[in-house]
Amino acid sequence: MGGTRDVILVRTIAVTVRGGRAVRRAAVLLRRALVLAAALPLAVSCGWGGGDDDGRLPGAPVGVTAEAGSATSVHVMWNAVSAQPAVTGYEVYRGATKVREVPGGERMVDVVRLSPGTAYTFTVRARNSEGRLGPPSRTVRATTPAAVAADRAAPSRPGSTRGRAVGSRAVQLSWSASTDDRAVLSYDVYQGTTKIHSVGGNQTATVVTGLRPGTAYAFTVRARDAADNVSEPGATVRLTTPGTDDGRDTAPTGFKATSHREDGAYSLDLSWTPPRTDGVITEYQIRLDGQAATSLVYGGNPPRGKATYSFYVGRDAGVTHRVRIRAKLPDGTWGGYSTERTVTTGGG
Repeated sequence: MGGTRDVILVRTIAVTVRGGRAVRRAAVLLRRALVLAAALPLAVSCGWGGGDDDGRLPGAPVGVTAEAGSATSVHVMWNAVSAQPAVTGYEVYRGATKVREVPGGERMVDVVRLSPGTAYTFTVRARNSEGRLGPPSRTVRATTPAAVAADRAAPSRPGSTRGRAVGSRAVQLSWSASTDDRAVLSYDVYQGTTKIHSVGGNQTATVVTGLRPGTAYAFTVRARDAADNVSEPGATVRLTTPGTDDGRDTAPTGFKATSHREDGAYSLDLSWTPPRTDGVITEYQIRLDGQAATSLVYGGNPPRGKATYSFYVGRDAGVTHRVRIRAKLPDGTWGGYSTERTVTTGGG
């Protein structure tokens, strides 16, 4: 009769969806029934449907900087963490407190509602597709300036704004200093209408990285003072990075469109694979019948594999629609459109 018997009880405890596929996590409880004494203990764990990251954690962000943006805000920036394993988000900490969380395609935040004349410390951590955090970055420090009472005068606009390409993936911008009745605290760099960079008020040049070869960009610079007054933008710098397409198509691939009817109304069902980029795609624009129909913005965990989306198009059968989609790339520009698909509501 000598022997042992293991009884394994399995209980599913969570189901989450990542990029269109369900991932089941299971907790396995092993109960060992001793038939004879002197048996060795046994501990076993089992799981199904592990994530694409194979248990690996993302690395610590590097190149982290912090600059006071006003008496009540600090601008924190960092370099992108390597895409292996996939990074889907970053968390920014003030001391031990998490204060901001951004998608994996972003590399800067403004931490606001701070106290004037106060020293702060910041760290950044990367999060993978399983929601697991990597180690913190090195600690950086910034001190907000003292509050300035009744200062409503904005700095003058930066002058003589110039730019030049530095290789195929970066540009160097420079400008002449703004003036202010108190002092210029920082300069904000915009790509189109989006703020992408910030430097201290004693700097009149910077390098913007993470760009794409053979791509047209437009940059402006604004000055900011301690009271958070912002100047008018300086002259727009327009330039194109040298080189040609780097072999990575910027359009979504495998784009498909079908229709379905529910409760007397028709919707289009879209599916696609995001373009391969240096970061995570968090925003898409859907174009329907030649017009921009909707923007799709993902929050915490945007899909890296197959993505899907459905939207209402009307109650009439037999209506033919043309639809295509494009992604907003990590460098802030729009990628190419997918192949256009034609779908008829109520069609077979």
